[in-house]
Amino acid sequence: MESKNNAIVILLVVLIGIFSGVGLLIGIGNSVGVAVSPLNAKISEIAIRQRYIEEKLASLNNNNNATNIDKRLADLQSQLTQMDQKIGTAAAGQQVPPPAPPSEDYNKVYTINPGNSVIIGNKNAPVTLVEFSDFQCPFCARFYALVKGALAAYPDKVRVIIKNFPLPFHPNARPAAKLALAANEQGKYRQMMETLLENGADVSDAKIKEYAQKLGLNYNKLMADYKNKDAQWEKQIQDDMQLVQSSDVRGTPTFFLNGHKTQARDDSSLKKEIDRILANRG
Repeated sequence: MESKNNAIVILLVVLIGIFSGVGLLIGIGNSVGVAVSPLNAKISEIAIRQRYIEEKLASLNNNNNATNIDKRLADLQSQLTQMDQKIGTAAAGQQVPPPAPPSEDYNKVYTINPGNSVIIGNKNAPVTLVEFSDFQCPFCARFYALVKGALAAYPDKVRVIIKNFPLPFHPNARPAAKLALAANEQGKYRQMMETLLENGADVSDAKIKEYAQKLGLNYNKLMADYKNKDAQWEKQIQDDMQLVQSSDVRGTPTFFLNGHKTQARDDSSLKKEIDRILANRG
C-alpha cells in the first residue's frame, strides 16, 4: 500500500504542474480575447476533465481496496496523457493571425489644423502639403526630398506644414523636434530640421554646437530656448500628436495634399497631384 500511496502523491504533483500550465493558457486566452476563442473552448474542456480527475483522486485516496488501485491508477494515467496531448494541440495549433489594417480612403478629406506649426513657404499658397514626421525616422529623411522638390518647383503655390509624430522607439525624435522649434526662435526651423534629418536626429551637446555654428545660430540663445521653453515645445508636440488618430496616420512619413492623404513617393507622382489640384482651381 505504501508504494501505491507514493504513486498517488506523484500523480498529485504532476496534476499540480498540469493545472499551472492550464492556468497559464487561460491567462493567454483572456489576453487575446475573441481571436483565441477556439483555444478557450479547449481549455474549458480540459478544466472539466481536471475536476473529474480530482474527484477520482479523492475517491482513490479514501479507498483502501488494494485490488482496485492498479486499475484506478491506470485510468488516471490514461486521462493525464490525453490532457497533455490536448494542451499541446491547443497551444501549438492555435495561431492568432495579426489584425488586418483598415483600408485607406484616399478620397477622404481630413481637417488638419495648422495650429502653432511652422509654415514653410508662402503662407497663402493654394496647395498645402502636410507631413507627419519623426526626425529620427530614416524614411522621413529619405522622403524629405519630396518636400524640398515641391517647394522648389512651386515656390509661390505650395506651403509645407510639419506635424511632429515622434515614435516611441526613437528616443531622439522628441528632443530633435524641440530643438527645431527652439531654432525657429531665430528663424531657422527649416534649416535645423533638415540638418537633424541628415544627422539621424543626433542631439548630443557636441552636435548641437556644430549645428549652431553651421546654421549661424546664437548657441547660448538656442540652448536657453531649448531648455527653458521645454513645456511649450512639449505641448506643441502633443497637439500635433492629437491629430494622428483623427487623421488616420499609421506611420511616418505620412503626407497630405489639401487634406487628402497621398501615396506619392517620388517627385513625378507628387507634381502630378499638385498640378491636378491647381488645374481644378481654375
